[in-house]
This record gives sequence, C-alpha cells and structure tokens, in this order.
Amino acid sequence: MGGLHFLWQSLEIIAKEASKNASNLRMLSTFIIAAAVSLSTVLARAVVPIADSFPNAGSQFSIGLDPADDSNPPPPEPEPISLIELPLPPVALNDEPGSCTLELNPHGTGCINQTTNLQSGSFTLDSNHVTAVVEFVGAPAAPNPASIYTGLQLILIKADGTLFFNGDPWRCITCGMPAKNMVGQSQNLGYPQAFGDGKRVLAGDNIIDCGEFEISEECTPDRVHVYPIHWNVVANGSGPSGTMRELRIHPDGVHLAWSSFTATGQLCYLGRLEFNESPTTGLPLSSRYDLSNINLLFDIDRASTISVNGTEIQVNYDAITIGEVRGFSGTGREITYIGYPAESCNIDVFAIDLYTGTVRRLTSHPEYADPVDISPDDQWTVVMDTRGSGRQMFLAGMRNVPPIIDMITTAVTASTRNNGQRRFFQPWLIDRYGDRGTYFGQQVNGAGNGRPDSVNDPNWNGMADPKWSLDGTKIVYWQALVQPPACGESNPFPCPDSTAAGGRTSRIMLASLTSRESVSKQVIIEAPDVVPWATPFTPGNSDPEYPMLFAGNYSLYGRTCGYANVTIVPTSSGKGVATVAVTYYNFSSDGLSILNGYERVSAQQPSLAMNHVDWYSDLVQTVNGTRHATKKTSSDGFHLSINVMKNIFNANGTLTTTIDGIIYQQPQNGT
Repeated sequence: MGGLHFLWQSLEIIAKEASKNASNLRMLSTFIIAAAVSLSTVLARAVVPIADSFPNAGSQFSIGLDPADDSNPPPPEPEPISLIELPLPPVALNDEPGSCTLELNPHGTGCINQTTNLQSGSFTLDSNHVTAVVEFVGAPAAPNPASIYTGLQLILIKADGTLFFNGDPWRCITCGMPAKNMVGQSQNLGYPQAFGDGKRVLAGDNIIDCGEFEISEECTPDRVHVYPIHWNVVANGSGPSGTMRELRIHPDGVHLAWSSFTATGQLCYLGRLEFNESPTTGLPLSSRYDLSNINLLFDIDRASTISVNGTEIQVNYDAITIGEVRGFSGTGREITYIGYPAESCNIDVFAIDLYTGTVRRLTSHPEYADPVDISPDDQWTVVMDTRGSGRQMFLAGMRNVPPIIDMITTAVTASTRNNGQRRFFQPWLIDRYGDRGTYFGQQVNGAGNGRPDSVNDPNWNGMADPKWSLDGTKIVYWQALVQPPACGESNPFPCPDSTAAGGRTSRIMLASLTSRESVSKQVIIEAPDVVPWATPFTPGNSDPEYPMLFAGNYSLYGRTCGYANVTIVPTSSGKGVATVAVTYYNFSSDGLSILNGYERVSAQQPSLAMNHVDWYSDLVQTVNGTRHATKKTSSDGFHLSINVMKNIFNANGTLTTTIDGIIYQQPQNGT
C-alpha cells in the first residue's frame, strides 16, 4: 500500500500545478480522470451490498436474462428525445494575438481554438441558459475592446434559440472584470454549477457572484466578483486552503461537497459555505467563502469492507464506501458517489441519504458508470456510462460474483474503461428504480445514424458532467472528439476529421425530452450541518485509518447456498494484499445463479502509475439450471499492465466471458 500512498501524493501535486495555469485545464481534466481510477485504493477497503441488498439492483444473470421482479414498477417505454448542438464562439485559426479577427467574429466578442479547453456546466434558474467554461484565444492587444476575450472564462449559452442583446447566442460573464473584483481567484473553473438563487455560479473552487443581479445580460463586468473558497485544514487557521477537487454545490445553495487526496487515499467532505468579507487568518486575506460545520463522509463503524470472524469472511452489506463525490439528488436528501463494486469488476454509482445513511444503488449494468445527475424530482438519473460499447463485458459480464478479487483488481478494471483520451461514455437515461430485467435505460443520443459527427458518433466521447434543467425537460452534456494518441500513430484506429464549426473537437449537446411537461418546483431538503453517520472534521487532526484485512485462509458462505474458499496473501512488506484466490462451490447469493470454479489474481505496482495483474480464472455459472456463463483465462493466464494516467490496454494472454454463447473478448492491445 505504501507505493499507492506516494501515488496519491504525486497526483495531488499534478493537480496543484495544473490548476495554476488556465491553459492546463485539459491537463487537469486528464488528471481528474486518472485520479478517479486511482480511487480503487480507497474503494478496495469497503464493500457495498450486492444483489438483493438494494431494492433496485435486480438479480440479473446477464443482460436481458433477469426474471421478473414484482417489487418494482414495469420499465418505462422509450421516449422521444430531440438533440441539438449548442452554439459556441467562433474558432480562430491559431492562438496568436489578433488572430480572432472581425471577419471571424464581427461582434468582436472573442474566439476559441479547435482544441479548446471546454466544459459545459448546469442550467440556470430559468432552464433556458447553460453555464460553460471556454478558453478564449487570439484576442487583439489592449486597448482594443476585444482584448478582454482571452484565457479561461465563464460563459452563458442560450438554450432556447434566442440571442443576447448584441446578437450572440452566448455571453462571457467573467471577461473584462476589474482586477479588484477577483482577488484570490484560482484558475480552476471546472464543473461550473449555477446556484438556485440565479445570481452565483460555482466554478472550481471559486464562486462567481453578480450581487443583486442574475447571471444574465445585467451581469456586467463591474458587477461580477469572484470569491475563492477557503477550507481551513490546520489547527491555528493559518496558510492556504486545503486542496479540493470535484466540488459539487448542494441544491440548498448553502452546503458544498468535495473530494480531497490525503496521504492515505481520497476522502470526501460536506461543509457549509459562509461569506467572510474580511478574514483575519488563512490565505488569501481577501473576501472569500469559508467552509464551516465540515463533515468527513466516513463512518468508522461501517468502513470495514470485509470482516473476519474466526476463519469466516463476512461481507459488511451496510458499508459506506464514498470513494468520490459526484453530486446530489434533485431535492438534496441524497449525495451521489462512486462506490466499491457491488459485483466483481462492475463499477457503479450509488446514493446515500444524508440523514439516515441508507444506501441506494443507481446503476448495475456490467459496464462502467461515473458522471451522474439526478432529476429535480428525484425520479430519473442521467449517467455517463460505457454500456452499449461492450468495453467492460469481458471483465464484468458474469453477474452476481462477489467482489472479492476486487480488493486488488479495481485499479486495472477501472483503467480499461478508457483508451487514453478516448472515453467510451455516452449519456443514458434511467428511471429511479434502476437497471432491471431487460431494461437498462435509454441512450439519450441513441437515435442517430452513427455516422461521423452525428449525435451518436462513437468517436465523440461523453465527458463529465451531464446536467438536468430545473424544469426536468432538458439535459445538457458535452463531448470531445477522439484525438491522438487514442487514434492514429501507433493506435490501430484512424483519427476522424471534425466537421464541427471551425474543425472544433469539443461540443455541447442539448437533449430535449419533448413529451414531458415541466415539473413543479421541488421542495429542497436542506443538507444537515451535522451528518449523523459522518465524522466531524477538526482542522489539524490525523486522517482516519481504514481497517486492514489480515492474510490467511477463510470461508465465504453464499446467502442462499454454497460457499467459497478464500486465500489472501500479503505483500512482502505485510502492509497490503498481493494475491487473492477464490474457489466457489455451488455458491449462490440470489437463489437463482449457481457459481463454481476459481479465480486467482496477483497484483503489483512497478511504478507510481503503473499497475500489473496476473489473472487466472475458470468460472462457470448457471441460472435456473438452463442459462450458462463462463469467465475463463487462457491456459497461460491473463497478464495486464496498464498505466492509470494513460489507460493504454496492453495484455498477454486472454480473459473472455461467454454468456449463453455470446462471447465478450478483451480490447485489442494499444486500444
């Protein structure tokens, strides 16, 4: 585990350096993706309930082979969805000063480049505008009025087809601000999220505030202020803020959740925002938002992933495993997060009630899920997921396998979801009751023809985060066109040409759910200042330590029948797990699927970012005695080395899952 601790520290340094420079947003985005992969260090310490422990998890044996579940309503029928690309500033030919000419932009309101740093955000209060971050380039030198359109900036985009007063469908909110209005601002403007008051936007670890005016045409540069967020992490209150990432504003507009790397992994927090006009301690000593009433989203009594009672391993089905915060439910009662796999090799998104600690599994498809947003009325989820791509099926296609080997395989399992900058995410719409039976949601952009630059062109990668409009009738998300080295050069797949405006390789998409009526304004449940199941955060205190699992030989009993023999072998230092071996004997946790066979995995970390596994598997599963699945490695085993920062698949040997004759094979090396 020591090497992984150094990895956390190294990644944090990368994030700090990236956030210092506005031009490094893409580097920061790459860091965030890779860091999420490294969450497995934390997640592997905890287990969440599998199968019937979640009312919406289902007990599906494989896609389309789940018996009826009368406890949930029937799945919804597919609905009509209309998609358009939202307008963005024109593209400059290069980044040189003055390259954004009046011929390109007659209004003199700025240009972006082909590979612009771009991130869409959320809808504003009226559901007709979308926040976004872009990087302006090619502005003329001062005193030209257009000189203000430079660098990373927050913009507002019309989502209803109308124009701003100057004829543009977008408006820069932060361009031309006086220096006195942005003292202490950090250059991280990621995940721009509008507050419910319509007057503020959370962008990175800053709050962009227009005072008494809404973020709109009245929000002129002299009225805009940017206030940094300060998290005190030392006992005497001195020094800069603690390092925060993946910040998410609660619907109440008062509380904030965030994740942060520590020497022992990544931890997640919830705190209350309080405006401090004249701070006397901590940096910067400028007007800022301070965080108070901070809860560490960790419960030591529910943090044990697997407990040992004599020679028996017992999975703690009520464990809380918040590896990374992803947001909140629409009404604010739940917080969403990436959790430890509920089924082996299957990484999903979960929600936990801030008041009761009740965990709800939001996704259960065998593919990889991550960015997620819950609708304002809590009845729907939109998630970026690799489902439909087949990318992860060779690992996770066999269902209801206990997540035992995942103690050491989650890093490589998660890393295979990407191929460098090629992400296999697409947006999926799922009702509150989740994946069940033959229902695995509706692909939001599934109605296209799949041709280049169509709405479902697989070369356009879904990015974070999809967001609901407050009226519940629209979804906004953004995509990036695959670029080298994820195509071309040594990669076997050629690079596509962009036909987007100016050859742009990023785009923001608006999905309108045309058959829906606007939902009524929801009653927001304010987050508690004291989360009952969390741990109070005290500045300067040591981070909590996760319980360690001792090496040895154990038995794991199926909740319905059968058992498994489990062997855990420590690393040479004795501080981590090097090998996990499991042999199943008529094992069943759902009363339907019967599992036999073995898996043995050994893991190494040759360098800070590199992970290697030696994997041997021969599993056989039946459901109701008729359906059949296998998960097998070649005779020489499956040996995968993958860098969590690059996600380039490179394996010797094979790992193949076959379900009722359908064969799911691993990706080609280099992809």
